[in-house]
Amino acid sequence: MHTTEATTTDGAALPGWRKSSYSGGDQGECLEVAYDYATLPVRDSKIPGGPTLTFSRQGWTRFVAAVKHDEFTA
Repeated sequence: MHTTEATTTDGAALPGWRKSSYSGGDQGECLEVAYDYATLPVRDSKIPGGPTLTFSRQGWTRFVAAVKHDEFTA
């Protein structure tokens, strides 16, 4: 199991959100990331005022690698 350094924060008011290029098209399965910060806030684009996960740069890199390698189970 992989761990990240993610914490829940309120990032709804942060500017600079970008939709992931890997998002699910028109199905609404979209992540947004704000890259212009020391840490990386991530949110569900369908709920911009909802919870936000904040990753360290290293934690985000490890999380993305784990997703790409299908290391999470349902």
